[in-house]
Amino acid sequence: MSLEDYRKTLNVTKFQNEPNTDFSRKKYRDDIKQALKDVEELFGQDYPLNIDGKAQDGRAHIVSRCPFDKELKLGAVAAASPEQAEQAIAACLRASTQWKKVPVDHRAEYLDLIAAEMRSRRFELIAWMVYETGKPWVEADAEVSEAIDFCRYYALAMRDLDAELRCDYPSEENALFYRPRGVAVVISPWNFPLAILTGMVTAALVTGNTVVMKPAEESSIIAFKLMEIARDAGLPTGVLNYLPGIGEEIGPTLVGSPDVDIIAFTGSREVGLEINRQAANPESQQNGVKKVIAEMGGKNAIIIDDDADLDDAVHGVVSSTFGFAGQKCSACSRVIVLKNVYDTFLERLTGAIESLKVGPATDPGADFGPVISQEAYDRIQDFIEIGHEECAAIVNVDLSEELPNGYFIGPHLFEVQEEHSRILDAEIFGPVLAIQKAKDLDQALQIANESDYALTGGIYSRSPKNLERARNEFLVGNLYLNRGITGAIVQRHPFGGFRMSGIGTKAGGPDYLQQFMLPISVTENTMRRGFAPPPEED
Repeated sequence: MSLEDYRKTLNVTKFQNEPNTDFSRKKYRDDIKQALKDVEELFGQDYPLNIDGKAQDGRAHIVSRCPFDKELKLGAVAAASPEQAEQAIAACLRASTQWKKVPVDHRAEYLDLIAAEMRSRRFELIAWMVYETGKPWVEADAEVSEAIDFCRYYALAMRDLDAELRCDYPSEENALFYRPRGVAVVISPWNFPLAILTGMVTAALVTGNTVVMKPAEESSIIAFKLMEIARDAGLPTGVLNYLPGIGEEIGPTLVGSPDVDIIAFTGSREVGLEINRQAANPESQQNGVKKVIAEMGGKNAIIIDDDADLDDAVHGVVSSTFGFAGQKCSACSRVIVLKNVYDTFLERLTGAIESLKVGPATDPGADFGPVISQEAYDRIQDFIEIGHEECAAIVNVDLSEELPNGYFIGPHLFEVQEEHSRILDAEIFGPVLAIQKAKDLDQALQIANESDYALTGGIYSRSPKNLERARNEFLVGNLYLNRGITGAIVQRHPFGGFRMSGIGTKAGGPDYLQQFMLPISVTENTMRRGFAPPPEED
């Protein structure tokens, strides 16, 4: 069988991405408005832990508030203690014995059921993301599509991995197959509260691992909705455990437990590296080395070549930088422009940024909304002050009086005039863009590659030669040519970086699931001397 014919037999060839909602249609605009009203009726509820299929309260609670209305209390989520974290791990251990024996096709069916339930609850999930994370309608809708895609893609991919790889010879039979690692801890971020969480959880589940799900404090209600959906799909008791809490309090227990086999994390570089350090120091009772999968952010650049379509480039830079207020690990935070077009591009970019509308996520006319919290607001403002000290402020929008009730920060553009500035190095995670001039493509690529991170990057150019150079020399995990650098889609754009951006492979890609499993090779000598007789029956 040829490689092409083999690929045609794979289940993943049947995969189709979930379509996004067309909000130009009045029906869907009415649906989301109704969902926002329905969710408002649920504000103020309490959300318990779920350990071994049982609801538990915590000694403390996390109050979830709306980032575009700081006084709006969405609900109170139980915060787990270290003792409850140990209970969740113990529940996973008990459930693991049977879960890993469940046939792959049955485990995949649970993912299909979760996807179907998300599809039916799409507008409810969008509404919760709007309120809990300040994500605009369109981006929240795309996130539901991505979560569904993860379920469907991993279900199909695992069915493919279920087949043994045979390599037989005369007198010898050889098989390669996969086993689950055991207990997985999933630690997710707030900026993609449904999609990234769903992707990590379903990858762990479909590969036969049991899961402790620890969501970000800022988006724990959305994670509760995922737990509800998994429960309604009939997932066996103890296979998935919902454990919100303060990371500093329960993180060491989850990461350090000798019974945890794999940790899947998405978040900051600081926390990811600390998890990797802790996981690398085995406890005395531990009988294996923990596997760590970590996606840790980026400091992403777009290069503007001197023959680029500047209007197209302006649109791509603006959408990549300011979508969701720059709170994406893939967001553009540096734009490097060749000197011949620098002044023209800067003029057009400035006008485009100044035209952006900032407002509550419930307003479909807003280009972007608030940042997630007071802590994030203060950190970004500190970087803005650094920008004023070290760079020239080209766009500096202050919204403190116009939108005082939320964590709103207007768009900022800083021209970097010195060779180095602190805003070029740190991941700011806000609506702040630095622009630099390069004398030629050699220097532009050098500047782009100076970052410790290597997640996403892009180039706008009409030159096939220069695009080919970028393919070979731009050191990022996801490179985009003549388009924006955010919005990776499952299967089409497997996502993940290297250097300080990631430990592991690419989410939504063909080899992601293999990280959650152990490859086993079995060889049998078939030149045996007959067969042993069956045991005699009593």
